[in-house]
Amino acid sequence: MKMTPTKNNPRYANGNLRRKHRARLRAMGCECGICHGRFGPIHYDEPSDAAHPLSFVVDEIKPVAKWKQFGYPSARAAAEDWNNLQAAHYFCNAQKRDKIVNFSLDFGQKMTKIPSVSDGSW
Repeated sequence: MKMTPTKNNPRYANGNLRRKHRARLRAMGCECGICHGRFGPIHYDEPSDAAHPLSFVVDEIKPVAKWKQFGYPSARAAAEDWNNLQAAHYFCNAQKRDKIVNFSLDFGQKMTKIPSVSDGSW
């Protein structure tokens, strides 16, 4: 998901660090941290948008919006914590939103329809 950096978005307060985290996750080539590969591999080479549901996005395991609940000193700290980041499909991350999920218990039962993917020119 390509987001426009805004003044109040903690994910982009340190854009250089965010780009490094994103590049590191991409280089690792991990499976989706939300569905654990249930929907297939992450398509790292596709644009991150709704037209490419299996494309790569960076997911915050503990939502940045709930930073106080997890003991972070700020939203920015939650967004920049390497241990709070994982690779995910665009589709899975959109379904998760600002929740904390155990895929097998919460998320997996609700998501039964695999996103339709059409490879080809875009």
